[in-house]
Amino acid sequence: MYAAIRRYKIAPGSVDKLTQEAREGFVPIVRKVPGFKEYFWVNAGDGVMFSVSVYEGRAGAEESIRRAADWVGEHIASLLPNPPEVTTGEVVVHHAGAVKGVNRQ
Repeated sequence: MYAAIRRYKIAPGSVDKLTQEAREGFVPIVRKVPGFKEYFWVNAGDGVMFSVSVYEGRAGAEESIRRAADWVGEHIASLLPNPPEVTTGEVVVHHAGAVKGVNRQ
């Protein structure tokens, strides 16, 4: 498994708009990348949000980064004043359990 992590400094007051855009606009795109397993959009507070996309292989993680860059540039660039910090890598430990309170749409 491979993960792609994108960390964004966001425009003030844009958490709700970015969350809606991620859910309605980006998730349908990223789910179509071959090898898709999971996607997370996380509010880290203090004007920082990050996403984690998990794929079966490196190619999927790298493709998700390309698609994210294209989508962000076309749809939400004004809400993200700086380019994201992007990291990809092999998942070497993974454990999943039931998560309460998470919107799984």
